[in-house]
Amino acid sequence: MLKRISVDQLILGMHLKEFCGSWMEHPFWRSGFVLADPKDIEAILSSSIKEVWIDCDKGLDVAAGEAAVSEAESEAQVEAELEQVVNEQRQIAPVSAALEIERATRICQQAKKAVVSMFEEARMGNTVDVGGAKQLVEEISDSVSRNPGALISLARLKTVDDYTYMHSVAVCAMMVALARQLGFDDAQTRSAGLSGLLHDLGKAVMPMAVLNKPGKLTEAEFAIIKSHPVEGHKMLLRGENVDPMVLDVCLHHHEKTDGSGYPKGLQGDEISLFAKMGAVCDVYDAITSNRPYKSGWDPAESLRKMAEWANGHFDPKVFQAFVKSMGIYPVGSLVRLTSGRIGVVIEQTGKSLTTPSVKVFFSTKSNMRIVPQVIDLSRPESMEKIAGREDPEKWRFPDLNELWSGLPKAPW
Repeated sequence: MLKRISVDQLILGMHLKEFCGSWMEHPFWRSGFVLADPKDIEAILSSSIKEVWIDCDKGLDVAAGEAAVSEAESEAQVEAELEQVVNEQRQIAPVSAALEIERATRICQQAKKAVVSMFEEARMGNTVDVGGAKQLVEEISDSVSRNPGALISLARLKTVDDYTYMHSVAVCAMMVALARQLGFDDAQTRSAGLSGLLHDLGKAVMPMAVLNKPGKLTEAEFAIIKSHPVEGHKMLLRGENVDPMVLDVCLHHHEKTDGSGYPKGLQGDEISLFAKMGAVCDVYDAITSNRPYKSGWDPAESLRKMAEWANGHFDPKVFQAFVKSMGIYPVGSLVRLTSGRIGVVIEQTGKSLTTPSVKVFFSTKSNMRIVPQVIDLSRPESMEKIAGREDPEKWRFPDLNELWSGLPKAPW
């Protein structure tokens, strides 16, 4: 029997079915476990969560004489109630990047912890709690709805040590944005996000010495890494009712349209639309992020290089939709304006792929830093245009990421 109780009624031995509230309000990335550690109860009591659902058939019931807040006959009733609560809490109205950055930062911090926990469970051979991951996807999806560029760009500010975990978060967010660009409905969009979050699960069982090797991999080491899609697919199959899209993207996100990918060497229409989406998002985040063996490329330069590979590597229509979802000059791109000033893209305006908002901070005419100024290139009165991309390696501005994000470093 399922009962909704006050958190004050929690005792060790109860099976915690669900939290009554947003995923961001409680300290756990998953639910559906027996409370066995007093610290878990302390963490729940110190959170803003006031009520939880317990499963009395899988754990202890409330003490004799205590009444539950309510009872439910089926899990469907619980899920319906929780969905209603979460929907009431959501604010999906579009906001500026500056306003969403703070909320997206908290989501990234929580998301990293969740992905680390998922990978640790996978390493121990435990079944991954896809239900908990779905709640995480909901939060990421809502952030993308409010402002597509904020969380996607923040997730790119990963350290070398955080790469594997934050890469999953970044690909999740990009899959959501791309799914919306392609016209997916809400359910398909959530599935796309979950696919992105779990696409690299197989890396949990890759040797760390190979995964984080600072130099070029040997053929034998590359063969090990190439096994991660199959390993991740096996892990997901151990779960119950796993979304077919999630399984597909996990197994096939390294396939290429010309047949040169892995693990099966599929080509063209043999690769699903979803796996093609995963391939584009996976590569973009990989080449724009700092890795053990190289520094990340500028976002706009990365899109240019990907366009050169598109015919053999990516599906052209999927890649075009990806560019529309990101902008020709994604957030963080270093650009030179027609006035000779250099700036960094801070937000897409939605009016044109070539007219984002840019924070200018350097004059090439005086060869000096200037007081930062935000220019919305889409406004009718703007006389400026983007003259071209600039190579960050050439200029080596030490505070480039801080200029567009407002953060001195990745806060996770």
